[in-house]
Amino acid sequence: MSVNHSGGRAVEWRRDGILEIGRTVGYNRHSTLQNDHPRGTTLLFNTWTFFAFALVVFPLYYKASFRWQNRLLLAASYVFYGAWDYRFLSLILFSTVVDYIVGRRIATTEVASARRRLLLVSCVVNLGLLGVFKYFNFFADGFQSMLGMAGIHTSPVSLSIVLPVGISFYTFQTMSYTIDIYRRKLEPVRNFTDFALFVAYFPQLVAGPIERAKNLLPQIVSPRTVCRRQIIEGAWLIGWGLFKKAIIADNIAIFVDEAFFPGNHWASGSLCLFAIYGFAIQIYCDFSGYSDVARGLGKLMGIEIMQNFNLPYMATSPQEFWRRWHISLSTWLRDYLYVSLGGNRHGRWMTYRNLMLTMVLGGLWHGAAWTFVLWGVYQGALLAVHRYLFVDLGLAGPGGKAGRWISRLVMFHLTCFGWLIFRAGSVAQIGSFLRRIFTSFILDLNEARTVFAVLFFGGILALVEMWIRNVDDPRVRPGWNGPIGAAAATILLIVALIFWPPQIKEFIYFQF
Repeated sequence: MSVNHSGGRAVEWRRDGILEIGRTVGYNRHSTLQNDHPRGTTLLFNTWTFFAFALVVFPLYYKASFRWQNRLLLAASYVFYGAWDYRFLSLILFSTVVDYIVGRRIATTEVASARRRLLLVSCVVNLGLLGVFKYFNFFADGFQSMLGMAGIHTSPVSLSIVLPVGISFYTFQTMSYTIDIYRRKLEPVRNFTDFALFVAYFPQLVAGPIERAKNLLPQIVSPRTVCRRQIIEGAWLIGWGLFKKAIIADNIAIFVDEAFFPGNHWASGSLCLFAIYGFAIQIYCDFSGYSDVARGLGKLMGIEIMQNFNLPYMATSPQEFWRRWHISLSTWLRDYLYVSLGGNRHGRWMTYRNLMLTMVLGGLWHGAAWTFVLWGVYQGALLAVHRYLFVDLGLAGPGGKAGRWISRLVMFHLTCFGWLIFRAGSVAQIGSFLRRIFTSFILDLNEARTVFAVLFFGGILALVEMWIRNVDDPRVRPGWNGPIGAAAATILLIVALIFWPPQIKEFIYFQF
């Protein structure tokens, strides 16, 4: 019996079933792979197991014909996903079959009411799976609390379940497929293997990007070629993504986890502040590192996966931040939720309402915990206030180069406050951090290692990210295979050998 993540909670895990009625148990939100990972032979990108997996898949892929390439990738994707827990395959296969059939039926149905019912089937199935496995305990506890406040006392009921890894990502991906067909923006794919590969494509399956069918499916249904440029860029993205994850994120996580440890009341205000800065770097390197590896693996197969991050901490406003951070989710929420709610088409107050609802649901997407709901409220408030000041009132923002850098600095700290809400284990811990930051901000020499870690790894991140930021722009692409690229790779390799972390950690977004 082990402990596993389920959004903002933990659940009791047993070998005799994915889902049972039971009791919940406590956990540390960002736990290590070695300590409490209940699953089987996991294929994390930052393990030798995945390297062996790739050594088998890629040579076979390059030798196979187009149709056999797709069959091989589908089989490899199911092996990749089943390695976490083979029972999860039944869920992803069920979702795939439902959306494949629904998509075909919507395309051939002309009656508007029948089309809506078919779309409703897809939404209910996908959101129903997500709701049961991710949110049942959260809403059950909330309902019980409401009854308790009304004087009605009931016995607690909870599900002891394993949160299927990546379920939040592939449910959104398949839903976008049926919604686009319903909106007549996409034709359904005829070959089931191709559609199943679109849903389960292993590089981006468990932590995104959340691909759109209009981008990924055409590359799946057509023969692919791999050029020299893709191999070079793919290798660089894989190497840099793993460096960000293993060297920067996992090393900073040691200090961040220590500061955020439940019941830690000894940390000074300065340590709390640098832990927040550290988490800002950690979550970016962890999540964007996964996306970089996914994109790099795709390039090695001749498949271009969308860019999911674009220097988000260079944003000067909340809107720009969400155009740069987790782009696949922010555009999904915009296109399928915000627009469906009415967007900005029905007046100022309805626009504020739609922004708030979109971000609250976006926060809840990350996990079943009140801190994620509060984080969504905070992000919605930032968007609404900024729109009120600079769009509705027409105020002019700071101009010039200096003004833009001031805006970036302000936006970075607003973002960091959001990361405090996001990372905190409880609402009480948020208050504790803020109280210590504003009442006991004294830098202890013993805390110098935290400051050094944040500055050192943050500096490496800034320098390399600024250098490779235009990897997808052929007009300014850096010399990946030239002396600058070789020198940069050598320096990163030396740093990696010196700072290789003692433990392998899961990617943070695996729990979402």
